Amino acid sequence: MKDKVWDIVNKSKKEVVEILLENRGIKTKSQKQEFFNPAQPNKISLKDISFDPKQISKAAKRIEQAKKNKEKVIIFGDYDADGICATAILWEALFSQKVNVLPFIPDRFTDGYGLKPASLQRMLVLHPDTRLIITVDNGIVAHSAVEFANKNNLDVIITDHHTPLKKNPKALAVIHTLKTSGSAVTWFFARELGCKVENSLELAAIGTIADQLPLVGINRSVVKHGLDALRNTSRIGILSLLAKAGIEREKIGVYEVGFLIAPRINAMGRLADATDSLRLLCTKSVSKASLIASTMDKTNQKRQQIVEDVIFHARRGVFETDTKGVMLLIHESYHEGIIGLAASKLVEEFGRPAIVISKGEIFSKASARSVVGINITQILRSLDFLLKEVGGHEMAAGFTIESANLADFALKLEQLTAPLVTNEILNKKLKIDCELSFDALTWELAEKLVEFEPTGTGNPSPLFVAFGVSVLSAQTVGKTSKHLKLKLKQKEKTFDAIAFGMGESAKELSAKQIDIAYGLEINQWNGSKSLQLKIKGIKPPSVILEGA
Repeated sequence: MKDKVWDIVNKSKKEVVEILLENRGIKTKSQKQEFFNPAQPNKISLKDISFDPKQISKAAKRIEQAKKNKEKVIIFGDYDADGICATAILWEALFSQKVNVLPFIPDRFTDGYGLKPASLQRMLVLHPDTRLIITVDNGIVAHSAVEFANKNNLDVIITDHHTPLKKNPKALAVIHTLKTSGSAVTWFFARELGCKVENSLELAAIGTIADQLPLVGINRSVVKHGLDALRNTSRIGILSLLAKAGIEREKIGVYEVGFLIAPRINAMGRLADATDSLRLLCTKSVSKASLIASTMDKTNQKRQQIVEDVIFHARRGVFETDTKGVMLLIHESYHEGIIGLAASKLVEEFGRPAIVISKGEIFSKASARSVVGINITQILRSLDFLLKEVGGHEMAAGFTIESANLADFALKLEQLTAPLVTNEILNKKLKIDCELSFDALTWELAEKLVEFEPTGTGNPSPLFVAFGVSVLSAQTVGKTSKHLKLKLKQKEKTFDAIAFGMGESAKELSAKQIDIAYGLEINQWNGSKSLQLKIKGIKPPSVILEGA
C-alpha cells in the first residue's frame, strides 16, 4: 500500500476556523449558522428534504384507510443497519397509531436485496391478508415487483433514498429523496403522518452514520440531535448492545456508531437472520435483549474472521493480476454476506474501486465499492445487458449476474473502466485543511473544533500540518504495542501526541525531526484535561508537498 500524498487544501492566511468552514463549502452567514447550530429535525421542511407533498398526502390517506378498515399493512424493509432502523421507526410509528402493521425483513440469501415478485410471493404465504405494503430503504427501482403487486390487488407505498431510474415504479405513492438516509426518510415520513417520533431519532442517526452519508445539511441535523438522543436512550436493546460492546453511553459518537454499533446490527443480516436485529431495537424485554445482544456479538466476531479470510485470499488475486480498471475478484468461496465489506477493505488498501463476486453455479452475487470520482452505479448500469438487479449509488452498488456471463463482464468492465481509473484517481490523498504551527494551538481553538462535531463523511475531522517538529520521546502503548505515544516540540511549545496503529515507527523516530499531519483534541483522563495531538501522518522533514 502506497503512502498517501499530503494535500494541503487551503494555504490562505485566514483565521483557522474560517479556513475550516471554507474547506467544507460553508461560506454564507446562514450556512455557518446552520452548521454550528443544526436545525432540530422537527423544524426541517418538506421542501428542504425534497419530498413531494402530494405523494405524502396520497400515502397518508391510504394508511388512514387501512387503519379504518383494519387492513394488514406490511413494512418491507432491508437487512442492513439503515434498513433495520428504518423498519423499526415506521413499525413503531404506525403501531402506536393502532394500525394493523407487521415488519418483514427479506432474507439476504433467499430473497436478495429489495422488493421482488418472488419475495412478495413468500411474504404473502406468511401474511395472505396483506393489502398494503410500505417499503423502507428500498423500492425505487422495483418496477416488476410493483407491477406484480398491482396485479394482485396490493397497494405499494415506496420510501427510499437510492438512485432512481428514469421513471419511478407505478406505486400508489413514492416518498423519495437523495438528500438523506433510508431511516431518516422514514423518520420524516412518520413525522408527517402525525406520529410521535422523538424516541426514534436515535435510530435515524444510527442508519445515517451506518450508510456513510455526508454529515452536512439534513444529515448533520439528524445525526447531531440523534446522537444526543442516543446518549440518553432508554431502549433496552441498545443498552444491552452497548454493554456487550463495552461502550459508555455518554461517550457515543460517530466512531462508536459506525465501527462498533452498526457492524453488530449488520452482522445478523450478513450471516444469520436480520429480523433479530430488528427485535433487539424494539424489544421491551431485558432478558430477550441480553440474549439477542450476545448472539449479535458472537455473529459479529464470526463475520470479522470470514472477512479476514476473504481479504487474505483476495489480496493474492490482486497481486496476481494486472488490473487496469476496477479491481474484480471472483471466487466460489467468497461468502455472499460479507463481499461488500471485503470490497470496502480492498478499496481502502489499494485506493482503487473494487467488485467482489460470490460465484454460484447458476447465479453469482456481487458487491461494489468505489472512490471519489468514479460513479460505480453508473458504470454498472451501462453494463446492465449482462447483469440483473443493479442498485446503489455513486460509491456503492450491488448486483446479480448469471455465472455464464462472468467472463464477458470481466472483459467489458476492464475495457470500460481502464481509461477512467487514472493515476490521479489512484493517488490516495490525505486531505489536510491547512498548516498550523504549535504556537497557534490554544484551548480556545480546541473548544471551537469540538463544535465541528459530528464529523465523518463530508465533514472530516479538522486536520493540520506542522513542519520541523522535534521528537522528544517515542514509545509504544497498547496490549500489543500497536500504538505510538509521543512527546513533540516545535519552537518553544511541547505537546503529547498519540498515533494509532503506528507503533512500529517508535525506534526510528526517537530524537528525530519530522513533519506531522495531526488533529487537535481535548484529552480527559482521571478527572484532568489536557490538549493532545492525534497524529494521522508522519514524514521526514522538508518533504515537497503537492501544490507547494
